[in-house]
Amino acid sequence: MLNTGAGASASPSPRKKPGRPSGAHGEQAREQLLDIALALFARQGIGETTLGAIAREAGVTPAMVHYYFKTRDQLLDMLIDERFVPLRVELARVFNDPDSEPVDTLRAFVETLVATVDKYPWFAALWVREMISDGGLLRQRMAERFGDTHKDRGIERIAGWQKEGKLNPSLEPSLVFASLFGLTVFPLATSRWRGEGNRTVSAEQLARHVVALLMNGIQPY
Repeated sequence: MLNTGAGASASPSPRKKPGRPSGAHGEQAREQLLDIALALFARQGIGETTLGAIAREAGVTPAMVHYYFKTRDQLLDMLIDERFVPLRVELARVFNDPDSEPVDTLRAFVETLVATVDKYPWFAALWVREMISDGGLLRQRMAERFGDTHKDRGIERIAGWQKEGKLNPSLEPSLVFASLFGLTVFPLATSRWRGEGNRTVSAEQLARHVVALLMNGIQPY
C-alpha cells in the first residue's frame, strides 16, 4: 500500500489545489506508484492495467495517480525514460569495448541479463508479456521512440566477429540476441527454475550454460 502519511487534525484542513494528492510525499510517492505500475504491468499486462487499477493497488484515490500521470501513455513514457532506458544502456555497454573477445562479451551480456532479472523481479515477466509479442505495448512504444540503434550496433559487432573467423559463420547475427534472451529470461520468468532431478540451478550456472550452448552448440569437444 502506498504510504501517504496522512494524519488526523482537529482543525479543518486548508483547501488544496484540485487533483493534488492529500498528504503525498512528492518524489517518494511518485516512485512508489511507478513501482506498483511495473508490478501490475508484469502481472497482467499494460493493456489490462488502468490508472484506476494502479490507484486501487496502491490504496490511494484516482486523483492522486492522475496528479502524477495524466494518462497511461504518459506513465509508460516515464517508466521507459527512468527504468528501461538505463537497463538498455547497461545491456548495450558490454559491446562498447572494441578489443573484447566474443566469448567474454556474450558472457558479460548474459550475466548482465541474469543480474537484471535478479535485481528487478518485474523484468522477466514484463519482457515475456510486452517485448516478445507483436502486440506488446511496451515493444511498440520503445520502437517508436528509439528504434533499433543499440540492437543494430550489437548485430554489426557479431557480423564483424564472423568475418574475423571468431564466430560460427552459420549463426544469423539478427537472431543471436533473441536466442540469448530466450535462453536466459524464459527460465528466469518462471517462479522456480529447476533442472534435472528437481535440482535448483543458480543464476551463475544458467549464465554459463547459455554461453556454452551458444558458443559450442551440442557438439562434443
